[in-house]
Amino acid sequence: MDPVRNPFAPGAGSQPPELAGRDDIISDAIIALKRTMIGRHARSQMLLGLRGTGKTVLLNSIENAAEEEGYLTSVIEAPEDKPLAELLYPRMQQVLRKLSFITAAKAKTHDAMKALRGFASVFSIEMGDLSISVDPEPGVADSGNLEYDLSDMFVAIGAAAKAAGKGWCLLIDEVQYLKEEELAALIVAIHKIGQKQLPVIFFGAGLPQLAGLSGDAKSYAERLFSYPKVGALDKGAAWHAIKGPIDEEEEEITNSALEEILQITEGYPYFLQEWGFQSWNTADSSPIDKTDIQAATQTALKRLDDGFFRVRFDRLTPKEREYVIAMSELGKGPYRSSEVAEHLGETPNKLGPRRAQIIAKGMIYSPQYGDIDFTVPMFDDYLRRNSKVIG
Repeated sequence: MDPVRNPFAPGAGSQPPELAGRDDIISDAIIALKRTMIGRHARSQMLLGLRGTGKTVLLNSIENAAEEEGYLTSVIEAPEDKPLAELLYPRMQQVLRKLSFITAAKAKTHDAMKALRGFASVFSIEMGDLSISVDPEPGVADSGNLEYDLSDMFVAIGAAAKAAGKGWCLLIDEVQYLKEEELAALIVAIHKIGQKQLPVIFFGAGLPQLAGLSGDAKSYAERLFSYPKVGALDKGAAWHAIKGPIDEEEEEITNSALEEILQITEGYPYFLQEWGFQSWNTADSSPIDKTDIQAATQTALKRLDDGFFRVRFDRLTPKEREYVIAMSELGKGPYRSSEVAEHLGETPNKLGPRRAQIIAKGMIYSPQYGDIDFTVPMFDDYLRRNSKVIG
């Protein structure tokens, strides 16, 4: 079939043609946006899920919804090697620049700009072309304590946004990579603007351990945020995610082919897109049938092995690779840490630091005490499939 018309979009954060099965999350986000804008209490959200479940796509959708509701938006992907203050500075400066053109907000924006100048100075942020032509306000956002200073900045921006009749929506992906003190400062700042009923709201996304990390950073985080779980799609939503785009192109797929895709992908959105994409390109004509799916599977697995899986495996040290391979050799997870240790002929305590490093790299997580599992769906299959090459 014509590859130019292929409706599927496998890729990190790529918007699928059909955002199936996420209506409740989007609806709750829109309600929170509307309530925050009018000064009503609404909880910020942390989207939790494994790799490939569509968290980034959801953040993009929430960003679009926020802009429709009158918010200025700032999107950040939290890397592992850059301070939060440095990540936030250009976004906060950009928001204040936009607010400065609104007459009703000029005074409040000027105050916030002065605070931002002090913030940049105390955290040694290289301003470059984004320098601010105001003097800092002594005693505001310049203590050098991120918890205090980030709260000052959020309040200053919130006051300026309120004066302008706008809101500020901050969205951060991969939140689990923030340092504990940075996550704590972010939580405190969100708590502060909520107490003052300012039009500022936060949406984050991260791996399942993020809920625990937030609670460790600040105990009240569990009451401050809602934690929607972004998992595999149920059968109906997964079915629609494949069939809907094909129907839109006025082509067809057989029920047996759909069942084959659902069984192989286990309903994970990223894999649904990959199999949909490859199945379309493999089929000579409509309808796409089960034979096409079986042929497409070989191409899909090779693409995943060479890219999606391999990139993550290559980040591990030889000892860490040994650990995750041992996990896969035990079958399907979750796995008991003690069983992995026994399989490797080591004690659990001795392997603790190695396990912690793999968790820190976002490759595994602990669904409950004593258990571990992969953050990447089907990663165990990849390891078993390629054991002779990577072992």
